[in-house]
Amino acid sequence: MEQQQKNDKRIMWYSLAFMAFGGVWGFGNVINGFSEYGGLKSIFAWIIVFAIYFVPYALMVGELGSAFKNASGGVSSWISKTVGPRMAYYAGWTYWVVHMPYISQKPNSAVIATSWVLFQDSRASEMNTTVMQIICLAIFLFALFLASKGVSMLKKISTLAGTTMFIMSILYIVLMVAAPAITNAPLLDIEWSLDTFMPTFDVKFFTSFSILVFAVGGCEKFSPYVNKMNNPAKDFSKGMISLAIMVSVCAILGTISMGMMFDSNNIPDDLMTNGAYYAFQMLGDYYNVGNLFVILYAITQFLGQFSVMVISIDAPLCMLLGNSDENYIPKSLFKQNKYGAYTNGHKLVAVIVSILIIIPAFGIEDVDALVRWLVKLNSVCMPLRYLWVFAAYIALKKAGDKFTAEYRFVKNKKVGIFFGGWCFLFTALACLGGIYSEDPFQLALNILTPFVLLGLGLIMPAIARKSRNKA
Repeated sequence: MEQQQKNDKRIMWYSLAFMAFGGVWGFGNVINGFSEYGGLKSIFAWIIVFAIYFVPYALMVGELGSAFKNASGGVSSWISKTVGPRMAYYAGWTYWVVHMPYISQKPNSAVIATSWVLFQDSRASEMNTTVMQIICLAIFLFALFLASKGVSMLKKISTLAGTTMFIMSILYIVLMVAAPAITNAPLLDIEWSLDTFMPTFDVKFFTSFSILVFAVGGCEKFSPYVNKMNNPAKDFSKGMISLAIMVSVCAILGTISMGMMFDSNNIPDDLMTNGAYYAFQMLGDYYNVGNLFVILYAITQFLGQFSVMVISIDAPLCMLLGNSDENYIPKSLFKQNKYGAYTNGHKLVAVIVSILIIIPAFGIEDVDALVRWLVKLNSVCMPLRYLWVFAAYIALKKAGDKFTAEYRFVKNKKVGIFFGGWCFLFTALACLGGIYSEDPFQLALNILTPFVLLGLGLIMPAIARKSRNKA
């Protein structure tokens, strides 16, 4: 009976696949890929990323999770075990600090969603960027206030909004695929030829890979589940490969669905800003339900963006400070209030994010350009944390039999190091390529932002040492 209860709590491979799918994939990824890669030509780029990057990445994460099943700090714990505490601090710092541009993007998304809820049109694109960023700063400061109060309700709202967003993303694909058969919608005809889907291998093709890498990253958060499976050695790989297939199918079908709505040769300039809303608005027209779909999507988008902003202020900071010590971080940053929030840590977040919100208003005069830049900046910064995943995997394979794991991606040491090195290199090149911009102001921000944010992590141990000496 006890063994039966134990087995009942085990996670099946298909359950893991669905859990990870909801956490990794989102409808916005289809929009961004469609916009950056010339519509239907993005399918080819998606296939490349899934085949040579996402599958080995996900399977490496499984081996790391299995080898360090009792490690609670995620990537920083893996680095601590395989390399050492100083590098673990840098891994934790990277994971935390790349969330700063991510947080600065969320208020913009919330403002745009609110506009669509109220007006069901794209008037947010016509806003003055200075006004937009002032509103965004106010929204961020309110979110920071809520985070300092430990508002747990927002975590529940975030989960609900994320689930609803996932359902609506699948609903969009299903309804669009079915539209030709059950509606009289004026859909665009797709020419099924090589020219339609084959991209031009120019500078833009390679410098846009960062957006796709950003889209498929984050599966390391599911690594703790590897040892909770019935047969980790087989089931985890089955779950992750199933995840890759599910994400691939959604990316391809979602892109084809977009191609039935938008001309790949004449993509709207504001597609990243309003594309998802246009899509759901047109879907409502096809099925004669008016603006129902776009309003529902906009509401879930607002709730999701705002709640994720609050959680992203607090959760990564807790991970950084909860797994570091005073040798690397000043003692003052560990100060907590009665709600358990790190008060001085929140002040540091306030300073960094406020600067990231304010500065773009001085050089970016168009909301659509601002949204596009924010997506590109995040595609440069956020994948930097994945570099530590691959560094940990390389170190794990170099350690040989020092660490035991029920699940192994590959058993051969040299092959494992090759895959870890390949994914590290691919991620690094994608981030470097994503920096490119024809606009000098945006290019400068793309270069300075990651270097300044990571540079702060290099000087923090010196500040910690100085504060200890004073004490």
